[in-house]
Amino acid sequence: MADEPRLERRDPYLSVHAVNIFVRDQEQALRFYLDQLGFHLAFDTRLPSGRRWVAVAPPDGGTVLALVEAKPESSAYALIGRPTQVVFVTEDVIAKFSEWRKRGVHFQKTPRLRRLQYGRQAAGAAGDSSSADSDQAPVWGGVYSRFTDIDGNSFTLVGFDELSREVEAQRRAMAEKLEAERRASQELEIATRVQARLFPQKRPAVQTLEYAGVCIQARDVGGDYYDFLDLGRGRLGLVIGDIAGKGIAAALLMANLQANLRSQCAIALDHPERFLESVNQLFFENTTDSAYATLFFGEYDDASGRLRYANCGHLCGLVFRRDGALERFHSTCTVLGIFRRWECKVDQGRLYPGDMLALYTDGITEALNERDEEFGEQGLVEALLQRRELAPECLVASIVDDVRRFSGREQRDDITLIVARRR
Repeated sequence: MADEPRLERRDPYLSVHAVNIFVRDQEQALRFYLDQLGFHLAFDTRLPSGRRWVAVAPPDGGTVLALVEAKPESSAYALIGRPTQVVFVTEDVIAKFSEWRKRGVHFQKTPRLRRLQYGRQAAGAAGDSSSADSDQAPVWGGVYSRFTDIDGNSFTLVGFDELSREVEAQRRAMAEKLEAERRASQELEIATRVQARLFPQKRPAVQTLEYAGVCIQARDVGGDYYDFLDLGRGRLGLVIGDIAGKGIAAALLMANLQANLRSQCAIALDHPERFLESVNQLFFENTTDSAYATLFFGEYDDASGRLRYANCGHLCGLVFRRDGALERFHSTCTVLGIFRRWECKVDQGRLYPGDMLALYTDGITEALNERDEEFGEQGLVEALLQRRELAPECLVASIVDDVRRFSGREQRDDITLIVARRR
């Protein structure tokens, strides 16, 4: 069996490119190797000289045979119909012999046991048809035979017990790998569906606010989070968060944070500080020391337009006033999950008719274009101002499109955005 290619830089990479097999008619020879031996076409091209270069390879692709059409007057023509010194190895010589013979391949002898030791005798078995045979049990536990192509070029077909065991072991390993990959893919698909259900499936009804949110994950699952919480008595909770890390680990932390927020939100209306302190304690106790999340929590009063908020180390909220002014709701406390004893501070503002609030994660502002320039907060502000008259659902979709067009490359981070506008 061919070894795996050694790609380390200690020694220059080296492999056999092709073995020349001289033939009379290139097209006829090609059909023999493809149709009767079941080889694959490796190359079929024209050289600068105008000559056609055709090469075939056995199913494993480990060896390439170049079919060289020799002209009758050339010295290479005399090499046609001779032993090629090429030895094909298989795990089951008898099965390959039966398959090829049914396809019309000519064998010089039926497969038989061969007493063969590596060295001079091995070379004789591979290339010298006059070599003496023996019916004794082979030293290497193998079987061999010889066959010819349509030009009479002869090849040796051999099988080793050791090879058969190695092939079977590799097949088992490959089957186990494929099964593990299948299970992982299935589990990831389930995780993707489960996480999709963690995002808000409906929006609590409020009279004075129209709002929408979106999360486009960079991977199948991610660590960004947004939510809309019905806090009762005409209050709406607007939540956006960003878990440290990516992939499955971040998704698990995101699910943990979402569960903590929803289980504790009953106390958010009267005691927002205590609510978030309880969330932090649960998050701290149920995660590793290095786990943390940034979070923006806003409690909107439907009647008055008041917005009480806690910005826990998150990017500032952007408030676009109806008169064109821009205000920012900056951080009021540190991130969640790092400290057991954590003090929450709440600030407040107000949304007047026509005002718009935007909450987002760094997947938007840190998106890079081909020149490694960031989309940035200014890019987000300009995009929101240009389209602020759109309905929130259309506005968030338009911003996501802007970011994707700007980056023009594989999405590196989750893109999450909430837009809310007071009627």
